[in-house]
Amino acid sequence: MLALQFKSNRPEYSLYLGTAICLVIFTFSVEGLYTLLGKIGVLEQYLSGSGEYLGFLFKAVGITYVCEFCASICKDAGYSAVAGQIEIFGKLSVLLMGVPILKAVIENINAIAG
Repeated sequence: MLALQFKSNRPEYSLYLGTAICLVIFTFSVEGLYTLLGKIGVLEQYLSGSGEYLGFLFKAVGITYVCEFCASICKDAGYSAVAGQIEIFGKLSVLLMGVPILKAVIENINAIAG
């Protein structure tokens, strides 16, 4: 709301303020992830040896958050075309990260079936 007040008179302040607020919210979100990581440790015990899949999961989630954050900043700055390209890059990155997991699943199915 504060950034909207500056938008008409001083648009550069509005952008800086909006970015700063986004960074503060992002920092609080990251702090909440530490609690989540503790609970993920319990899941790793159940996976026993397949913990690398959780690594892929966290990397994919990280990529999506960073890309969404950057795209939002670009949209606020008026660069919606750049924001769209960042979103596409994030989606393709996550898709490419999933290829080794898909390969492992197919190999497991072939091992069980054959």
